[in-house]
Amino acid sequence: MSSSSRDGFTSTFGVLVATLGSAVGLGNIWKFPYLTGTNGGASFLLVYIIATLLVGLPVMITEIMLGRASRANAITTFEKLVPKNQGFWKLTGYMGVAAAVLILAFYTEVAGWVFAYIFKALSGQLSSVDPSHTKAVFGELVANPQSALIWQWLVLGFTGTIIMCGVSKGIEAVSKKLMPILFLLLIALCIRSLTLPGAMHGLEFLFTPDFSKINAAVILTAVGLAFFKLSIGMGTMLTYGSYFRAEQNIPLTATRVMFADLTVSLLAGIAIFPAVFAFGFEPAAGPSLVFITIPAVFHSMPGGSIFMALFFILTAIAATGAILSILEVPVAMLIERCDWSRKKATAISILIIAFFGLPAALSQSLTSNLKFFGLNTFDLFDYISSNILMPVGGILICLFAGWSYGLPKLKEALSNSGTLNNSTLIKVLFILLRYIAPLLIGIILLNGFGWI
Repeated sequence: MSSSSRDGFTSTFGVLVATLGSAVGLGNIWKFPYLTGTNGGASFLLVYIIATLLVGLPVMITEIMLGRASRANAITTFEKLVPKNQGFWKLTGYMGVAAAVLILAFYTEVAGWVFAYIFKALSGQLSSVDPSHTKAVFGELVANPQSALIWQWLVLGFTGTIIMCGVSKGIEAVSKKLMPILFLLLIALCIRSLTLPGAMHGLEFLFTPDFSKINAAVILTAVGLAFFKLSIGMGTMLTYGSYFRAEQNIPLTATRVMFADLTVSLLAGIAIFPAVFAFGFEPAAGPSLVFITIPAVFHSMPGGSIFMALFFILTAIAATGAILSILEVPVAMLIERCDWSRKKATAISILIIAFFGLPAALSQSLTSNLKFFGLNTFDLFDYISSNILMPVGGILICLFAGWSYGLPKLKEALSNSGTLNNSTLIKVLFILLRYIAPLLIGIILLNGFGWI
């Protein structure tokens, strides 16, 4: 497929919301709040913002830039851009595709839980202020093999149908509708949460830092979250970058996405923590915060069932945007490298993901005894993608941009169509890519192995 015949984003707003849809995911509504809750609140937030500027944003800009420069999928990007004697760089693309498949194998299962919880909230199954009740409901959902598979397949079918419609008529069109709805729902939940008695304690927890709580573990967790929150190191931004328009200002767009993504995380925190404090729940509830603690919190307030359903609807929207971007990675690769139609490439991708997703979805039931290195398949796929493939991919992207691609090409690619001519800004980006970002990502990698 020639680059001129490739589908792509059609407007500046479309580029922004689609890229934001990729960055905003379950991490904003689920991971950010629980990590903030377990790592000291505002002090963790401050470190996270600094880490995002030093690691997340530079790598995101670079991935988008490389994708646009090549107008190709994650693997072909490196075949087009690297010198002929440095073909090993395309390993970065292969790792991105592998990470995308493994992430979707378990991420679509979590998304299935979210979609299921919309109906559970509306039907009253979560109507209890007792976390032990909501824990039992969640346990029943994940331990039921039929439910686990059906909800995962529904998520794959739903997102696959959107992907089949193409980049502009599918991903961009849906993102334009879903992202504004997500913000409106979040704001509505924030207003309701802030009107609760005792809500100010939640805001103090989120915005008043206690610097004594900052330690090495908090810093490592914040750097890791900053890296993973912006959908980098898994081929998504390389692929989306290939659909960017020539005149699009990449650093400005990436910065806007970063701030919008941070805003969504903060709004999620504002929606959750004031309510958690108002009803005396524990902010450091950990990963169970969304599926066990939050339903009990919302049921404690007047009209709680409605607000609970709205919460899971917006969480489902966030999950959908992220899945679309990750699913597009293998689909784009199959379209361009196998010369398949978009429908065929999407169908094959879904089948492959469903195959790997089967043991992950059943990891709390039929395959619970299937362990690798002490991990069930769900946790194994999460560990391999999050702790190995994504960090190594991120390091390779930094090293490629900083040491092989070089400053002159970086300037040329970012100044495309005259959208960026600030040489000082580009030099700062170059230094971050060459030295600081790979070092910090390397620390994440070593921490993932338990070596530091």
